[in-house]
Amino acid sequence: MAHQLGGFYDLPHGVCNAILLPHVASFNASVCPARFKDIANAMGVDTQYLDTEKGAAAAITAIRKLSSDVGIPSGLAELGAKADDIPILATNAMKDACGFTNPRPANQDEIEQIFHSAM
Repeated sequence: MAHQLGGFYDLPHGVCNAILLPHVASFNASVCPARFKDIANAMGVDTQYLDTEKGAAAAITAIRKLSSDVGIPSGLAELGAKADDIPILATNAMKDACGFTNPRPANQDEIEQIFHSAM
């Protein structure tokens, strides 16, 4: 998804990834919550008494806080992305080889929803 934003709008890849990260993490957390609980732990969150789902949620919260703390824009619209472009961005993302390694397969509608949530 970040490849599509960077290529379409000539945006920095890392910033696109950082904006998308909590949204993609939310999408993926249902299929690998233990991995996200590990991420929360690595980010300094005390997860000792959290089940995996709450640990995953804590990771996403920590990611959002880190992004805010380091000045990552809060949404894609701040970079000039337009909601009208989401269908073509999602179509192109469906063709990107990086999507094949995502822990949860996503269809066109789901990718569009992630882009919308990141706007």
